[in-house]
Amino acid sequence: MKKKVVVGMSGGVDSSVAACLLKEQGYDVIGVTMQIWQEEDSCTIEENGGCCGLSAVEDARRVAWTLGIPYYVMNFRKEFQKNVIDYFVAEYLHGRTPNPCIACNRYVKWEALLERSLEIGADYIATGHYARISQLPNGRYTIRNSVTAAKDQTYALYNLTQFQLSKTLMPIGDYTKDEVRKIAEDRGLAVAKKKDSMEICFVPDNDYAGFIEREASGVPGCGNFVDKNGVILGKHKGITHYTVGQRKGLNLAMGHPVFVTGIRPETNEVVIGEGNDVFSDHLICRDVNWMAIDGLHGEEKEVLAKIRYSHKGSPCIIRELPDGTVECQFKEPQRAITPGQAVVFYEDECVVGGGTIL
Repeated sequence: MKKKVVVGMSGGVDSSVAACLLKEQGYDVIGVTMQIWQEEDSCTIEENGGCCGLSAVEDARRVAWTLGIPYYVMNFRKEFQKNVIDYFVAEYLHGRTPNPCIACNRYVKWEALLERSLEIGADYIATGHYARISQLPNGRYTIRNSVTAAKDQTYALYNLTQFQLSKTLMPIGDYTKDEVRKIAEDRGLAVAKKKDSMEICFVPDNDYAGFIEREASGVPGCGNFVDKNGVILGKHKGITHYTVGQRKGLNLAMGHPVFVTGIRPETNEVVIGEGNDVFSDHLICRDVNWMAIDGLHGEEKEVLAKIRYSHKGSPCIIRELPDGTVECQFKEPQRAITPGQAVVFYEDECVVGGGTIL
C-alpha cells in the first residue's frame, strides 16, 4: 500500500517541487497550505510573495491541480498567533531579538500540521526545506546540511523533536536551487520562476517596531542611550527599534561608528559601545533541544556553532551547567552574539542540538 504524505505547500517553487518529487517516488501525496496570516490586500500579497497569504493559496492550488493531487487549506491562525506572533512581540519587549521562523517550524508547521495530518491517516509530512534527515547508528534522527550551502536551512530546524523527525520527509535537500527550478520548469509548474520571499511573513514591510506597537499595549517609548558605565549619550526611539550589533539608524553624533552592545528593558536603556565591545568569545543558551545525541552527560564536546542564520559557524567547546543551560566557549571571539537568537551546534554536517541565547 502506498505511504500517504501531507506536503506543506507555501505556493513557492521549493514546496511545489517537494510535492512533485514525492508523487514521482510513488507516495500518495496530499497538498496542504497552512492559513496563518491572512489580513493582507492583494497588492501587498503580490508585492511580497509571502509564504502564507492568498496568493500562496492560489499558486499552491494551481500546482496541485497540475500534479493531480488533492489540495486543502487548513486554518492554523490560532496556533500561529500564540506560538509565533505573541512570542515575537514578548521577546522584543524583553530586549531580545527573536527568531519567529524557528518557533513557526517547531510549533506550527510541525507540531500542529503533523498532528492534524496523522489524524487524517497520513504516514508523513513533507516540506520544501533545503535539509536532509538521517537516522544515525545510535538510532537517533538528525538533520544534515543540504547539498547546497547557499540555501542550507538546517539552522531554523534545530528545534524539531525525534518523533517529528521520524515522521518527516525533505525531498529537496539533495538538490541545488537551480536544479529545483529546472525540475519545476521541466514539469510545467507555474511557480518555476517565482521569487523567494525573504522577509518575515507577517511583517512584510520589515518595520518590526511598528508591528509591535500595533500588536501590543504598553510598548515602552523613548529612553536613554547609555555607555557601559551608565553615562547618558542621547535619546533612543524605544527598545523595540534596536538589536545587538546594530550600527545604522542610531543618530548619535559620536564622530565615529558606534554599536548597540546591550538592551536593558528594566530601565528602558540601550547600551552603546565601540566596535570591539560587540565581540565575545562565549555565550550561555537555554531550552536546549538535543538532536544527534541525547545530551552531554557531564562531558565537554567540541562542535561548530552557528549564532545566526547567515553565520558560517565557528569552532567551540560546549558544556552543560548545573542549572541545565549550556555554555559555549568559542576559540575566537564572535561578533554580535544576540540574546533571543538561536545557537545551533554541528558535527560532521549534522545538527547536534541547539538552544536560545541568553
